[in-house]
Amino acid sequence: MTERYYEFHHFYNETPPAVESHQHPFYEIFFFLSGNVNYVIEGRNYKLRPGDILLTSSTDLHFSDVRPGKPYERIVIWLANDFFEYLKYFYDEDFTACFTDAATKDHRLIRPDSQCIAQLRQLCTNMSKARSSRETGSAALTTAYLTEFLVYVSRAYYDGPDSVKHDITESGKVNQMITYINDHITEELSLDHLSSRFYTSKYYLGRQFKQFTGLTLYQYIMKKRLMMARDMLRAGSPVMDACLWSGFRDYSNFLKAFKREFGQNPSKYTKI
Repeated sequence: MTERYYEFHHFYNETPPAVESHQHPFYEIFFFLSGNVNYVIEGRNYKLRPGDILLTSSTDLHFSDVRPGKPYERIVIWLANDFFEYLKYFYDEDFTACFTDAATKDHRLIRPDSQCIAQLRQLCTNMSKARSSRETGSAALTTAYLTEFLVYVSRAYYDGPDSVKHDITESGKVNQMITYINDHITEELSLDHLSSRFYTSKYYLGRQFKQFTGLTLYQYIMKKRLMMARDMLRAGSPVMDACLWSGFRDYSNFLKAFKREFGQNPSKYTKI
C-alpha cells in the first residue's frame, strides 16, 4: 500500500493467478465479482458466489485458490487505520467494528442481497471515475463514495443470512490449533508439542493443517511471528526487542526471514 489512507483496485484475470498465503498491515475488503474461487482465511475455506464480500485485517493470513473455467474478477479496497480514525473523528462511527466482530467470530464472509450488491457495484464505478478525474473535489468525492460503501458493507455484515455458513469448510481440530498458536506464538510450538497437546498423530495433524491453511505448520508460525515483529517495529520497538518478543531465538535467522517476507531489513522497515 503506497497511499496513506486507502487504495482501490479492480482486477481481472482470464487465467487463474497463483496466489500464495499472505497478509497486509492494513484492512482489506474483497468484493468478489466472478470466477471459480475458494478463498482461505486462517484455516477456513469460503466457497464464493458473485457479490460476496470478505473482510480481513492485519493479523489474517489469507489466499485465493482460483480454478480455471471462468474469468476471475474482483474489487479490492485497502484501508489504513488512519482512515478509520479520520472517519471516527468526523462522524463518530467506528467502521472497524465489523472487521473486529468478524475476526472474533472467525466468520469473515458477507453475502449481501441483490439490491445491496447493485448499490455496492455502482459505488465502485463512482469511485473509479472520481479517482481518475482531475476535476475540483475529485479526491473528496472519492472519499465520500468510499464512506458510503463502508456504510453498506457494515449494514450487510450485521444483516447477513445464516445460510452463508453452508459455504464454509473448516476443521474443528485445525481451528483449535490456530487459536492455540496465536495465543502462544512466542512459546514452543513444534509439531511434536502440538500433536501431544491435541492428542493426534503429528503426521495426520500436519496434513490436516496444510489442507485447511495452505501452509505447513512451520510456515504458518513463522509468518505469524514475523507479522508480530513487523507490528512491533511499526509501533517503535527496537529491532532486537521485536526479534525476541515475537518468539525468535536466533537473531541472524530473524533478519533473513524478515527480509525474505517483507523485502526490507527490520532496521529499514521502521523508517517506511
